[in-house]
Amino acid sequence: MTADLMQFNLEGKRALVTGGASGIGFGVCDLLVSSGATVAVNDLETSHHLSTALDALSVHPGKSFGVAGSVADAASVKTLVETTAEELGGLDYLINNAATPNTPAPIPPSDLDAMTESFWDTIIQTNLMSVFRMTHAAAPYLKASKGSVVSTASISAFGGGGSSLAYTTCKAGLLGLTRELARGLAPDVRVNSVAPGMVDSNWQCRFGDQNTSARDTVPLQRVGSPQDYAEAIVFLAASANYITGETLTVDGGWRA
Repeated sequence: MTADLMQFNLEGKRALVTGGASGIGFGVCDLLVSSGATVAVNDLETSHHLSTALDALSVHPGKSFGVAGSVADAASVKTLVETTAEELGGLDYLINNAATPNTPAPIPPSDLDAMTESFWDTIIQTNLMSVFRMTHAAAPYLKASKGSVVSTASISAFGGGGSSLAYTTCKAGLLGLTRELARGLAPDVRVNSVAPGMVDSNWQCRFGDQNTSARDTVPLQRVGSPQDYAEAIVFLAASANYITGETLTVDGGWRA
């Protein structure tokens, strides 16, 4: 971690981070564990990132353990959450970060033929329904702890330009879901989301030379790091006690 990152004292706090083994998710896990929290790191069972992530997190004062499973699988979500809560003795923070572009390169919105039923189903189940299912399953534990939920949306939800029409639509839906879950779980649980811009990570979908693009279009003239987004997510999860139902744009001023 760099010296200028936000500092939190989260000793005794318990978190579940989906898609936590790489990218923004790992940045969140790293900040939580280095702040003293105990973190359940979720990723796919087939992911080779999980053991590597846990090794990297082991140097911090907090504790971490892996909970493999697909958040797109409705049958496994309840088990995933219950197993985590049992291991942790409850739950304070749920970070809904897992998502997929389901494509290695952006698909233009004019290519409607690429938006097959199967493509839509993968995107919806992973990027939208998973947030509802995970939050629904975690709600009793979060209510008991007066906890919080933060989900990872996307700047594309505001103006398009995501990896596909389906991806952008689901991220726009996530903004509405955030607001309604905040209403539904109030006053016990706060629910917010973060909308990232460009991300320096191993995301499946590649958008060309992001560094050059950022210098030309982003006021801060750089691509956001996982740590940049982790700070915003942990701030909303662990602090910001009078903020709920909001989506915080974190994009270096791209939309300014």
